[in-house]
Amino acid sequence: MDRENQTEQPLSNAAPTPRRVSAKRAPADPQNHRTVDRVTQILEEVVYRPGMTFAELVRALGAAKSSVHGFIRGLLAKGWLYEDQHRFYLGPAVYGLTLASGHIRAGSVTHQDLVALHEETGLAVFLGVQAGDHLIYIAEAGSDPVAGFEARSNIRRTLLSTAGGKALLAAKSPSERELYLRRRPREEAELVDVFLGELDGITKAQVAKNLNPARMRCGLATAVRSRAGDVVASVTVVGPIAEMEPRFAALSAALVKHASAWARLSTIPREVI
Repeated sequence: MDRENQTEQPLSNAAPTPRRVSAKRAPADPQNHRTVDRVTQILEEVVYRPGMTFAELVRALGAAKSSVHGFIRGLLAKGWLYEDQHRFYLGPAVYGLTLASGHIRAGSVTHQDLVALHEETGLAVFLGVQAGDHLIYIAEAGSDPVAGFEARSNIRRTLLSTAGGKALLAAKSPSERELYLRRRPREEAELVDVFLGELDGITKAQVAKNLNPARMRCGLATAVRSRAGDVVASVTVVGPIAEMEPRFAALSAALVKHASAWARLSTIPREVI
């Protein structure tokens, strides 16, 4: 056939080039992460076997001692674990999350105990514990929208910026208190000075006071002790300063009275957590 007599097919009639169809990406499946797995396993072991020793945790995890030690020190520093006589228990930070989610942790101080203080004072009541260098609220009763929102939106608070934290700090031994104050960063220097100026008064009255930055609301707090006399928590009443100021003496007396009564009760938890 003569090439010159051939007619070219128009481009428009050419066979279309097949398009590449991109497959939709399936959502990524959850994947294990070695560090997260280790931390989770440590917490779960302690939840189901409270009072585990370091050696028992190492055996349960099947990991190197140095690795487990690092994880445990980090969890202790943030309050996720608590150590007593070389045994490990779930720390107070966990209960701060339960308060933030709207649930209440019960124990040797029950919800009914907090309600009784709320009914006598007519104020919001918060139970707090120290986790690392911070105060964490773990239970509440009678909180109004403002106090409840503040407690849930700011789980960790420096001891020096709360009445409950000041009460805990004042109840420490002089050496423990000095170590804590020495660790404070520069930006807390003014808070340290204010606390040292208040320390004698807190010690004598057994009650600490703190105003919020706007100086519209006030907290009064006292330390909560176990039957053995160890400081285990602080209890704080919170409300408008205009309402509380004329009642400082009566409110302080109520705080000390209730906390003293709790110290005489059994330390065995009376409610399921």
